[in-house]
Amino acid sequence: MAEAFGVNLDIFIMPAHVTVSVWNTDRAHAEMSQRKTASCGISFDMNTRLSQLSWEVADNSLGLPAAVEHFERIKATKPTGKWEVLILTSFANAAFCRLFGGDLFAMLIVLVSTLAGYRLKQIMLEDGRDIRLTFLCVSFFSASISAGGHIFNIGSTPELALGTSVLYLIPGVPYINSVSDMIYRHYLCAFSRFLDAVVLTACLSAGLCAGMLILGLKWF
Repeated sequence: MAEAFGVNLDIFIMPAHVTVSVWNTDRAHAEMSQRKTASCGISFDMNTRLSQLSWEVADNSLGLPAAVEHFERIKATKPTGKWEVLILTSFANAAFCRLFGGDLFAMLIVLVSTLAGYRLKQIMLEDGRDIRLTFLCVSFFSASISAGGHIFNIGSTPELALGTSVLYLIPGVPYINSVSDMIYRHYLCAFSRFLDAVVLTACLSAGLCAGMLILGLKWF
């Protein structure tokens, strides 16, 4: 996009801030802007639309005014409904349980625990709670529900129900982005993303372990 507009560009991305530097080809004039990133979920639909916009600029020479107008329309895109995301996430996590060898009862347990846990996550985030506290509470909630398979001897694979009940909380995208940044030698950004993902993983692990400990489940 920068090449299409005849400028040079550098982007410095951190978990909480983004810095963009733009200068003309003869380096006679430069602009730099820094903004705090919004605390929100990842929208793959919006990412796809932004990618399409970048290729429109690069391949079809879309002008700057038209690109800005298109960008504003993308920003106004309504996110996928929370109820649809809730239901699809629950079925997806149940499918993960089956993928790892869980039986029908384990899948049903994972479906219910994910449904309840993800709804709690939505409520806490909408209420402005810290994301780390949210992961801790939600993983504890899902693990406590899924532990019912062990406590009441439901099905033949209750351990898989417990283990996969918190998979929907794994911050996979930050991990992938950190590896991508490392490949392109953005080491500081890669470390920041990786550390942010590790903290979230530690929070969900603590919630899972707390649920097992309180309900008296054997760890090994």
